[in-house]
Amino acid sequence: MKKGSRAEIDRLYGQIRYHDYCYYVLDAPEIPDAEYDRLYRELIALEVRNPDLVAGDSPTKRVGSAPVQNLDEVQHAIPMLSLSNAFAQDEVIEFDRRCREALGLDVVDYVAEPKLDGLAISLHYDDGQLVRAATRGDGNRGEDVTHNARTIRSIPLHLVGGDYPDQLEVRGEVYMPHAGFARLNDVQRRSGSKLYVNPRNAAAGSLRQLDPRITASRPLAFYGYGVGLVNGGASPESQSQALGALRHWGIPVNPRVSTVSGAEGCMEYHENILVIREKLAYDIDGVVYKVDSFSAQDQLGFIARAPRWALAHKFPAQEELTVIQGIEVQVGRTGAVTPVARLQPVFVGGVTVSNATLHNASEIRRLDVRIGDTVIVRRAGDVIPEVVKVVLDRRIEGTRSFRFPKRCPICGSDIVGDVDQVVLRCSGGLFCRAQLKESIKHFASRRAMDIEGLGSKLVDQLVETRYVRDVADLFDLDLETLLSLERMGEKSARNLLHAIDHCRNTSLGRFLFALGIPQVGEVTANILAEHFATLDGLRVADQSQLEEVSDVGPVVAEEVLRFFSQTDNQQVLDRLLLVGVTWPDKQNSTTSHKLAGKTFVLTGSLDHLTRDDAKQRLTRHGARVTTSVSGKTDFLVAGSDPGSKLVRAEELGISVLDETAFLLLLGEHK
Repeated sequence: MKKGSRAEIDRLYGQIRYHDYCYYVLDAPEIPDAEYDRLYRELIALEVRNPDLVAGDSPTKRVGSAPVQNLDEVQHAIPMLSLSNAFAQDEVIEFDRRCREALGLDVVDYVAEPKLDGLAISLHYDDGQLVRAATRGDGNRGEDVTHNARTIRSIPLHLVGGDYPDQLEVRGEVYMPHAGFARLNDVQRRSGSKLYVNPRNAAAGSLRQLDPRITASRPLAFYGYGVGLVNGGASPESQSQALGALRHWGIPVNPRVSTVSGAEGCMEYHENILVIREKLAYDIDGVVYKVDSFSAQDQLGFIARAPRWALAHKFPAQEELTVIQGIEVQVGRTGAVTPVARLQPVFVGGVTVSNATLHNASEIRRLDVRIGDTVIVRRAGDVIPEVVKVVLDRRIEGTRSFRFPKRCPICGSDIVGDVDQVVLRCSGGLFCRAQLKESIKHFASRRAMDIEGLGSKLVDQLVETRYVRDVADLFDLDLETLLSLERMGEKSARNLLHAIDHCRNTSLGRFLFALGIPQVGEVTANILAEHFATLDGLRVADQSQLEEVSDVGPVVAEEVLRFFSQTDNQQVLDRLLLVGVTWPDKQNSTTSHKLAGKTFVLTGSLDHLTRDDAKQRLTRHGARVTTSVSGKTDFLVAGSDPGSKLVRAEELGISVLDETAFLLLLGEHK
């Protein structure tokens, strides 16, 4: 029994490690989460029956160890030094000049990578098994956080393959992705606990817990960026080779790492990363350049506490101090009333900021933000920056707490909702011009009816002049009316009329999304369209019928019922149908299904299509679109900067299409 159990446990160890490797390193899971969970549960059951066979690096040992009394001090075998910083291109040019002259080279190759805003950590592996993890600390000494590092699922407890060194020190960054940070603060907020200021603080606080069960509950992740001590085995000869080896051994490495040449290559990489910074799933505060060759690194050596062969090229600050000059409330499409701080203008995150969101009434109370307060403002991917903290020791005497208005500042309707609720709303509905404007903007947006040329300023004019009182009025606009508006030329007016006419032919899913039904986003709208097939079928559906639909719960069902039961909404719907808004009948659709049964993955940036456009075209042709490359993938559509998905597709022998080949396959190439 024991012999058989040992073999079964080892089999499960291997399978789970392999699938961890696929998920965290290759970004290409091969099995659904449910199947992974089944393997995990099977392993737990075996280990419970055979506790003496449980290995120290078992996947089940990520959680459940006892809290420690304190964080012991760890001496780094090789110091973890900080990096010199650059803030301007001239400094990067000077860095490259010094490297070239010291090495006697015309061109130096560098490895460039995003500089994650997290916590540096050192991982020690003996014979492939994780034995110690330590923070950077002062560079020479850090804190032992092995008990917590083991809970981070992207850190392998055992390296994969068999060619890893006898002793290996991996250096990298523990960070918290944006989505996980939002979920963590939401939990903190609901429990009345202190909110974390930013993902970096959350990551640092989570990693330095004495109780690993707390760390295990936090959404931490890890990327390796280099090696320290290497004993017993072939040592890599360059930074790029080292990163490739780490991937091979199961250590996740940022897929946006790239090898570049000279100062020009460094700055081009910096500019490209800066463009996509706000789209990344994690915070970065710059990029790092490292001379690729290890022998060249040794030749360049160190100065003070920083290597001569590396440079951190920082981005503009994402947080700054400024003063609250006023607080106003804005009304959104669904009536949600959002407080906005008017700020003393401040340069933050590369732009001058004069407004910042305060989110809602409860957040104002939590911050106790007041007019005249000095505050910390953050710009980290939000359209409107946010106030994250009041600097209380700079508060002016005599300031008063902000009182939320009882009536809508736009239409004078009551603001409803208990003050303890997170969201307060204007009760005016489309009688409120602010809600009407936002509903029209949503209706015309790209993912809804896609009316090109109908921008915010034009919508404001149409509503204020009473030419448009609901979305159906858009289809009654004529050239004369449009030409009467400010800054509207004949060409722009004709183009807008053409766009409005063109949008009459749409899909039921787009149409439902465009209506702006509360709680019904793009995905839910398409699910409802697929399930009911017709608008009439959806309009007459009851609560139980709606709840039978996947992704539709009681709250969504109630909002759908409420929307279709309102007389004003019914009238607008009937008018939209009368003016010719239509979509293919599902039963009689002539849409091609030549790609039915085929699975596609999209990666990189396409030149002529957005990712959403490409997905919609594939769906129209019957294809299935997934996010990860696996053995079940039929085609990978690869644009520029495809990342690890392209590598994985090539390894699996999956057909790779560029944009031209993709359009030819669809029969849409011009």
